Amino acid sequence: MANQNLFVALRNAFPSDQDAIAVETDDGLRYSWRDLDRATAMVANLLQSLDIPASKDGVPPRVAVQVEKSVEAMVLYLATLRAGFVFLPLNTAYQSGEIEYFIGNAQPAVVVCSSRNFPWVSQIAFKAGTRHVFTLDDNRSGSLLERAAHCSDQQTPVERRADDLAAILYTSGTTGRSKGAMLSHGNLLSNAVMLKDYWGWQLGDVLIHALPIFHVHGLFVAIHGALLNGSKMLWHGKFDPKRVIADMPRATVFMGVPTLYVRMLAEPALTKAQAAHMRLFISGSAPLLIETFNAWRERTGQTILERYGMSETIMLTSNPYRADERYAGQDERRGGTVGFPLPGVQVRVQGDDGLNLPAGEIGGVQVAGPNVFAGYWQMPEKTQEEFTADGFFKTGDVGKQDECGYVTIVGRSKDLIISGGYNVYPAEIEGYLNDMPGVAESALVGVPHPDFGEVGVAVVIPKAGAQLDGDALLAALKSQLANFKIPKRCFITQELPRNTMGKVQKNLLRDTYKSLFASGGNSGS
Repeated sequence: MANQNLFVALRNAFPSDQDAIAVETDDGLRYSWRDLDRATAMVANLLQSLDIPASKDGVPPRVAVQVEKSVEAMVLYLATLRAGFVFLPLNTAYQSGEIEYFIGNAQPAVVVCSSRNFPWVSQIAFKAGTRHVFTLDDNRSGSLLERAAHCSDQQTPVERRADDLAAILYTSGTTGRSKGAMLSHGNLLSNAVMLKDYWGWQLGDVLIHALPIFHVHGLFVAIHGALLNGSKMLWHGKFDPKRVIADMPRATVFMGVPTLYVRMLAEPALTKAQAAHMRLFISGSAPLLIETFNAWRERTGQTILERYGMSETIMLTSNPYRADERYAGQDERRGGTVGFPLPGVQVRVQGDDGLNLPAGEIGGVQVAGPNVFAGYWQMPEKTQEEFTADGFFKTGDVGKQDECGYVTIVGRSKDLIISGGYNVYPAEIEGYLNDMPGVAESALVGVPHPDFGEVGVAVVIPKAGAQLDGDALLAALKSQLANFKIPKRCFITQELPRNTMGKVQKNLLRDTYKSLFASGGNSGS
């Protein structure tokens, strides 16, 4: 049987001219396809040379990575696949409490972090039993590269089956406890191959890569798409709207979250002429406001393609790039929808009674397909709970599908906040607030925000006799949690709205604060 290692499929798609430029960075560095092949071989050889004892659970060694975006960080991801190890990307904003949980839960054999975080990350890792901690910085330095430089640039990719584990992506549940979604080589490859055709990837395409590479959108969808098509990437270490717009005449494809489109629309340089060479603009990771959809089409003459996916499933639905024969030749990209189920993906909408709902009716969105993960790391009960008896994954999202096949997501698991493309789970933040001195109870709700789409607002009840200051509570949170999780405002109140069962009515809180960040209003801290 052929090697099903995802890396093999990606490398086989490299162009025949190995000396052509594969990646060009925003600071002028250029990497050829040969450079990527040799560098991934050297890092893979380093990983394989480590003294890593056999895993008791039969799962390949995990490599946990929390580093700034760089081409070398992408090389580390590809090398991890090449060595047959399991990649575990971690948001660069995560702080010590979060990293301690992830490392303790995943038990990685190798941890790679930035040099500035090495003192505290290594302490956590060694305490948890990790034997190898390396550094990697975004200026091509660090102990990982120093060690790999002594390794051979020839390596045979490790044999893997399609259902072998390739990556673990941590995603929080509404209980606040993070869950590791296990994605296989087959999950990732099937989705990449399908998107290559569905989004019309073609010879000569050039991708502007301006997303982080610690989540599905930037790491899997964007990178896999470019590599599987043998396409050059214009690599942006951080998103800068002016620089992205300046690159458009040299590129054809851009992928972003809604916040990035909002920020580019604020730039006078964004014109139809500047975007004329671009073939496709894709948006995801958060809902795209219809105002942004319409403004982009007016300014550039191009229609954003919105799609829908999750950490557990990669991509599920997409507005069409071209006419979709399955849906009466529909080729319209409709604002406010996430398009059709992708080829090979089944989407259904069910009511609370477990019965499928007819077109136009709102219910729970459930999915199945070769892209859907096998389950959550070391959480068999939670995995069983999230799948139906006939094998569909319950996304936790609420939506509908119309007569033409278009899917619209109308809500989410009731507490989830998506801020700037990142998931924020209120229960996690509430847990930290409730542990603070003088706090009796807290509630976090998401409210509309013109830049981030949605942000958190905390409402806190003090204990009897306690004097609390909202700004001080937020400052305390900042030392414990990633910045994107920090509420924009914190209000102190004597009571929370409750129903007859005593449950906090968050819908009333959302109503109360929904205009807090309206255009022209107080933008908060």
